[in-house]
Amino acid sequence: MIKSTNGFARPAEHKYKKPDKQYDKDFVATREYVKSLPDLQNQENSGVQVAIQHVGIHNFKIPMHLPLRDGSTREVHCAVTGSVSLDAAQKGINMSRIMRTFYEYDQQELTPETLKDVVRGYLKNLDSSSARIAIAFDFPMQTESLRSGLSGYQYYPVVMETDFTADKGMRQILHLDFTYSSACPCSYDLAEHAKEVRNVAAVPHSQRSVAKVSVKFNDNLPIEDLVDICRDALKTETQVMVKREDEQAFAELNAAYLKFVEDAVRALYQKLNNDARIEDFRVFASHKESLHSHDAISVITKGVAGGFSADITPFVYNSP
Repeated sequence: MIKSTNGFARPAEHKYKKPDKQYDKDFVATREYVKSLPDLQNQENSGVQVAIQHVGIHNFKIPMHLPLRDGSTREVHCAVTGSVSLDAAQKGINMSRIMRTFYEYDQQELTPETLKDVVRGYLKNLDSSSARIAIAFDFPMQTESLRSGLSGYQYYPVVMETDFTADKGMRQILHLDFTYSSACPCSYDLAEHAKEVRNVAAVPHSQRSVAKVSVKFNDNLPIEDLVDICRDALKTETQVMVKREDEQAFAELNAAYLKFVEDAVRALYQKLNNDARIEDFRVFASHKESLHSHDAISVITKGVAGGFSADITPFVYNSP
């Protein structure tokens, strides 16, 4: 017998024998056996000596309980992305530690403090200088119709993000997609002109639109509060349950709050800028034009030095 580098004995040179192709359900992986397993992540990096900003896992699923502003909780089905930085000399990370660390907190409520604890766990367990976690889910809120008294659930795509870097420290960011209707002011005036001057029926164009809102906050900011800010700014959220009287009301609402895409981002800017809990923000609005075969877009930021960028590249290639 010849002793291998991991301490386990291997037979001397002999004729090759094909291994058994069967699963041994009774095999027990002892502590000694586990120690003998190869661990490539902990070997020295033999490739190019360059640091990696993010390495981890994406889209692992888990249910969690989200506290609501009324004190109750709601179960949401989350898709989790966890990543850490990797030094130039390190070959890789133990990917399973990303999930294992998160699962240490899976029985806790999904709060900003929980996510801070997870990030601290990533920094410690994976020996990294920066770490990030992002939790994506659809957040349901019951909404009433405009006039009929019906109600239904509106679902808001949400991402709760927490990250730590040496230069910026711990940051809490909330991302929300808010869908609304945008009736064109120019089209409205032209339609009214056709009716008044030529007695010709005309319908102004409007379209389903999306504002992707990202906020960096310094205090607990319930998702419901951010939804309310968007509703208050834009007025014309799309409807869930609709009868004839609701449809008429929605037409009147759109006429009362006509908006170009520039108007939409400025209205959101005003409301977000007036909330003391929000330190920084970015809004990307996209109006899916029914007149044109292209979209109208606009981006606005608070303008904080070193804060959110107005770069539209991440959005235009993955637009709402």
